[in-house]
Amino acid sequence: MTHRLFPLTLVPMLLSLAAEASAVASAELYQNQTYTYGRFEARLRFAAGDGVISSFFLWKPGSEVAGTFWNELDFEKLGADCHLQTNPLYGAPVVDHSEVEALDADLCSEYHTYTFEWAPTYIAYLVDGVEVRRDEGEAAEAFAVNASAGMQIHFNIWPGDETFGGNFDPAILPLQQYISWVQYSSFADGAFTFAWREELDGPALPTGWALGNWASPKNLSTHQPVNVAFTGGVGVLSLTDDAATGFAGTPPLDPDSGGASGPDADSGAGMSPGSGGAASAPGSSPGAAGANAGGGAGGASSAGPSPAVPNGGASAGGAGASAPPVSAPDRASDGGCSQAAAPAGSAGPRWLALCGAALVACRRWRRPLGKRGGPPPLAR
Repeated sequence: MTHRLFPLTLVPMLLSLAAEASAVASAELYQNQTYTYGRFEARLRFAAGDGVISSFFLWKPGSEVAGTFWNELDFEKLGADCHLQTNPLYGAPVVDHSEVEALDADLCSEYHTYTFEWAPTYIAYLVDGVEVRRDEGEAAEAFAVNASAGMQIHFNIWPGDETFGGNFDPAILPLQQYISWVQYSSFADGAFTFAWREELDGPALPTGWALGNWASPKNLSTHQPVNVAFTGGVGVLSLTDDAATGFAGTPPLDPDSGGASGPDADSGAGMSPGSGGAASAPGSSPGAAGANAGGGAGGASSAGPSPAVPNGGASAGGAGASAPPVSAPDRASDGGCSQAAAPAGSAGPRWLALCGAALVACRRWRRPLGKRGGPPPLAR
């Protein structure tokens, strides 16, 4: 029997890369549906820990594709001091416009409400109903013109490094990001109108949502569907060791989970949560994690799913999640990785194990980093 082989000198390097990328398991939760102008709100508690990126972001599917104008809006928790960074990532190539917000609040031990207001002439960032940043002019136009088909809602948690996020030490694992609820209000004629609210209080993945299953921006972890759980009325995203995935325990309660922020507070509470619209194929979702996830200047983008599914494909294997079609350019072709590792005929167990590890490593090595991996959308 004959085998199509790759140079044996590459085996140690490929196996090392595979081990590095899979040493830590991260998580990403996102909505299949895209939404245009409106108010995007989430009540959450970010994950603590130096070097840990914990985020809530909006991402335009397909931003990771070469030559495409990138659009991404981020709320990202960074550093051991748990500070907040906001960032409208946009451009072709994508450019980072991050800024750190000075807040008198503990973002990692308390729940807070984070809001994006996206209108034709401005983009505002609010924390607990208080505006902390507003972008107009060029930034607003960049999204009005280039994201007219809408953006997806994403949440993720992943490990960074000294260039973005801090100094990550796996010894601090496991860590969690908690999401109490998510809400969207449409915008028209100068007013926001409540559309839907997802309480995340069921035992499984809600309709219209999907789970990431790609490498994170810095390629230091792989998003695992099992690291997203729904328990105690809260959505839980975990960052764990590969050998200890999942979440066991009781998440901290959100004392203010009953009300929505902003003008729609009254109508928001008690409304039946919507499904978020018909699920669109996440294949075009955020690339390897938005600009912030790995492609932007000044940090990895938190958002973005990986190209085929980026900070955007549906996860394979999560409770109630279905695997999205692989349509991203960088997944349409693996650049010869399959041919390099796959035997021409049947092979024994040892060959299969060796070739399989090499194939995973080769694909990870070739995959462009976006923010947050993602389908490359967190963006750094």
